[in-house]
Amino acid sequence: MKQIQRFTLCELTLPVKTLFTGYLLAIGLGLLMAGAQIMLTHGMADGKLGLSVEDIVYSYYGDRSGSTLESKLNGSMKNNAPPEVRLALIKWVRDGAPENEWESTIKPQVDKYCALCHANMPGLVNISDKAVMYTMTKVNEGASVSTLTRVSHIHLFGIAFIFFMVGWIFTYATGFSQLVKGILIFTPFGFLMLDVFAWWLTKLEPGFAWLVIIGGFGYSMASTVMIFTSLYQLWFKDCRLHID
Repeated sequence: MKQIQRFTLCELTLPVKTLFTGYLLAIGLGLLMAGAQIMLTHGMADGKLGLSVEDIVYSYYGDRSGSTLESKLNGSMKNNAPPEVRLALIKWVRDGAPENEWESTIKPQVDKYCALCHANMPGLVNISDKAVMYTMTKVNEGASVSTLTRVSHIHLFGIAFIFFMVGWIFTYATGFSQLVKGILIFTPFGFLMLDVFAWWLTKLEPGFAWLVIIGGFGYSMASTVMIFTSLYQLWFKDCRLHID
């Protein structure tokens, strides 16, 4: 098979090196922030810090023994209101969410402790709205189909483009066989698709929650290897022509 001589990462011009470096550093920081965001949302679904299988089940399958509001108050929203307020809201739900208590008792507490975020932050439902709050008093069935559809296509389009750019930069790396390099480049795409597919499976059957964790861990590790390898070879590897 004919060998093709090509440039390596260390042989790129300074402007291209700085372009690739800026992108890789920004993406690396973005992955860290995404991990932190997951820990503060999905990772708190069961009320305890740290991502677990139970957190994934609560997020996608739900806690079908009680309402969505109760699950949130005992999980990710546990520390956002005093215990007596949480207990009053839970009692109201368990009593059937009587409408005559909404204006006089429940809404003032919601406005005081919840509205600052829920009425102003994108992605959070406005539970100060009576109609919205009553949807939260229903059985918690996890993420809705419409939510999964929206998040799935955003996740696939956005993150796949990130992996494309990271993989393209990594094609200039040396020290890997073509087979190993090809596997590393495809790995985050494969785990990304597994991750999203596992959301839907977990929505139907909680036993698939493990696949969500495996998918996220898999594409994070493969991306980390490519990012650190590329950064090292851009600036620290001896610069010389390499025969692929």
